[in-house]
Amino acid sequence: MRAWAILAGVAAALAPPASAEPPRVPSWDAFVDGLRDLPTRMLARLSPAEQADPQIRAEVARLALEALVSSGIDALASDGDHPAFIAQINQVLNVGQPNADTSYRSARITPGGTYRIRGRKGSLRMVRISQSAPIKPSAGSRLPNLGPQRPSFDVNALHADGKGRFDVILSTARPVGYAGDWWRLAPDTDRLLLRMVSSDWGKEAEPSFSIERLDAPANRSRPSAASIDQRLRALPATIDFIAPLFVDHVDRLRAEGYVNRLKVFDTAQLGGLLGQFYYEGAYDLPDGEALIVEAKVPARCLYRSLILANALYETTDWYNNHSSLNDSQARPDADGVLRIVVSARDPGVPNWLDTAGYPQGVIQGRWAECDTQPVPSIRKVAFADIRRLLPAATPTITPAARETLVRDRRAALQQRSLW
Repeated sequence: MRAWAILAGVAAALAPPASAEPPRVPSWDAFVDGLRDLPTRMLARLSPAEQADPQIRAEVARLALEALVSSGIDALASDGDHPAFIAQINQVLNVGQPNADTSYRSARITPGGTYRIRGRKGSLRMVRISQSAPIKPSAGSRLPNLGPQRPSFDVNALHADGKGRFDVILSTARPVGYAGDWWRLAPDTDRLLLRMVSSDWGKEAEPSFSIERLDAPANRSRPSAASIDQRLRALPATIDFIAPLFVDHVDRLRAEGYVNRLKVFDTAQLGGLLGQFYYEGAYDLPDGEALIVEAKVPARCLYRSLILANALYETTDWYNNHSSLNDSQARPDADGVLRIVVSARDPGVPNWLDTAGYPQGVIQGRWAECDTQPVPSIRKVAFADIRRLLPAATPTITPAARETLVRDRRAALQQRSLW
């Protein structure tokens, strides 16, 4: 007993005073305080009815978390002198309506630096790397101004060896004496955005990439406390920009009268891909009704798709629902017209977009490098009349076949690189 008493006395003597508090981390406190009311500020952009809806409030919180995680990953990984292509948005980081067919990666670079990208091409039809510069205020608009669209770099146009391996240098001026593949960087480019667009899921080979800065040391020393603090303190402003950016986009489409009809979506100042034509509109589908979207398919087209998003502009879960269709998945009819049904219930036709429990949301489509860019028409119809209003030759998909199709979609998507 005496030995235990001695040990207890020593422990008590060594323990800090009960009243002592551990030191604070001011940058963390500033980070937390800067985001505390973010969902409230996002809700303030929505209609009173949406603000009062507990489902919408929960989804706003989810969107805020998605923006936080996406921006946090970027803050942890971003280093212009030691870059890497990291996941930017996807079905988990569902900010800004990612395209269901596209894997997005971004790499921070230092303006004026010289970089080398290596990898294997794969077999995707569209693999593009675009440049972006620091975001500028956009006068009279809530949307950002990323400057005029810049031509993207086409990975498939690079030379490759017998194993599909490529090697390209990026810099503001071609290196003296260098005769290999080279891409010119704009002097203010501080980020590269990689888009890998798949169409025939499960049958295409994805490309692989590495990136390095050539005019900086390969190794990286321990980051300073000041640099870590700076990144943490900068995060709230970044998240506060991204999270509410499109939260009221669908409300604005409704206010403009684009409900169950489509208009051109100009992404020239938003970082959209040059050569890609976008269109969109809000949808409103009470139970028992459906939309039939129709367009004459361009004679020449590299890629096309139609996707759904919810009222907060999150892309409808395409991993677990039949809520996106591309050119490999949606066939036009014999007259060359593409007809796609949008509804909450399965109409039993191949070209169906499932609203997946969202009676309001957005329809968005894109034509990539097509010889025409039609804006499709929309007909609102009774669900019971769908089959009568489609061509007689429209195939039938049974519930069992649809279940298999959705499971196969999910398997193909999960087997793609996500992170």
